[in-house]
Amino acid sequence: MPNVIEITDYAAPELDVYARLTENQLVNRADPENGLFIAESPNVILRALDGGWEPVSLLMERRHIEGQAREVVERCGDIPLYTAPLPVLTQLTGFPLTRGVLCAMRRRPMPGAEEICRDAKRITVLENIMNPTNLGAIFRSAAALGMDAVLLTPACCDPLYRRSVRVSMGTVFQVPWAWLGDSVADWPEPGMTMLRGWGFRTAAMALREDSVSVNDPALMAEEKLAVVLGTEGDGLGNDTIADCDYTVRIPMSHGVDSLNVAAASAVAFWQLGRRP
Repeated sequence: MPNVIEITDYAAPELDVYARLTENQLVNRADPENGLFIAESPNVILRALDGGWEPVSLLMERRHIEGQAREVVERCGDIPLYTAPLPVLTQLTGFPLTRGVLCAMRRRPMPGAEEICRDAKRITVLENIMNPTNLGAIFRSAAALGMDAVLLTPACCDPLYRRSVRVSMGTVFQVPWAWLGDSVADWPEPGMTMLRGWGFRTAAMALREDSVSVNDPALMAEEKLAVVLGTEGDGLGNDTIADCDYTVRIPMSHGVDSLNVAAASAVAFWQLGRRP
């Protein structure tokens, strides 16, 4: 049975996770075993539960307990379920709840990059992607279009930030991902060395005169390929491009010079996610 708790005190510390803690405070780097993140909407929460993530508490409109969040409530057992009418919840959180349901979930130790790449054939490496919306969209494309894993350089934003999780539609819980190193000094050269050691050829997505088309036959024939995407605005660093085996472009028309990194990822994954 759910442990339903009607919200009467906005200052209750149990509600800090939803209303007052920043993303960095949720991560809790000083005590990572007690780090948290927020999942929004029943479908996203269910994907997290399917992936084995542990729920800590729920926050929702009362009408959703027996409505669209019923399966979530049943699967979460007797954890605290905070509830109130929508105007009260909006006053608490400062914004209307996405589909009226939030779930605080516990972070857990993530697998290492080598582990998730051991049996992978097609992966993507994200260099310094800092926008949570773009990151979430890239994860959604990676899940849908054939990527076996996602690797993130240390300067990327966290895939478990609330907005990243929401935009990804929960696919951050479905596609294996890992950090490629612990500090900015671990990329590009140390990271590239690891990728080569694991048997991957690397494809830098960049608009260069010497680039090959995304549908180049040699590129498509590679047994193990890492698609490397760069940060918003500046794209990939020159050192990264120089270290990659291929420089790859998406052909453009109508004078358009490039695509947003999230849109470019979808095109690249669709073409390069196919196995030889």
